[in-house]
Amino acid sequence: MTYEKFVCWEMNYGNCLPLGSIEAIRPVFMIVMGIFLMVIAWRLCKCTAGWTARLIAAGALLLGVGYAVILPLYDAGFIERISPAGRYHGSAATAVAWHAVKLVAMNSGWLLFGLGLAMHAKVFATPSPRRKTTSPALSPHESVA
Repeated sequence: MTYEKFVCWEMNYGNCLPLGSIEAIRPVFMIVMGIFLMVIAWRLCKCTAGWTARLIAAGALLLGVGYAVILPLYDAGFIERISPAGRYHGSAATAVAWHAVKLVAMNSGWLLFGLGLAMHAKVFATPSPRRKTTSPALSPHESVA
């Protein structure tokens, strides 16, 4: 498509977003990434138990909600962003509340997921104390030499 045809297309039909553009693919990529992260966490949790599995699963669920639901809704414009100019279509309180939800979901998700992975890799494992080895006691009838 030549530049003249593109300008004519844009003037007649408005600013169209090609399907292969970065802006069009980004929400799809985030949804796939969120689902993939939850699948990987589920596979990791199958071979672990206790708090390690709980932390990995909780972090992956928070990140999955953040990546697969909240961020694509921001990109689509369904959730209002915080405006530095202070102009909002809805209320400013709603924009701040959604921003807080996004921050809590994403940051606590990465924190819990990272702690779970570190516990799975035994980064925080304490070294076992050395056992006191007892040398066999010599009987009084044995000589040292």
